[in-house]
Amino acid sequence: MKQKMKTKTHKATAKRFKKTASGIVKHYSQGDNSHLKANKDRGQKARKKGSHALTNKGDIKKIIKLMP
Repeated sequence: MKQKMKTKTHKATAKRFKKTASGIVKHYSQGDNSHLKANKDRGQKARKKGSHALTNKGDIKKIIKLMP
């Protein structure tokens, strides 16, 4: 009898997106916090941080498939 292969979590997707208990997929930004921060003011860096909910149903399906 053949066993079904386990689906692996796509780690890059898991780092960027989270699924809430109610099923909403949220995108969490890294805040563009990697380099060239010296010439950006505090407000500009703060605005880049945070999360927002995804609304495109096609994108949500793809992301959920990558994060079992």
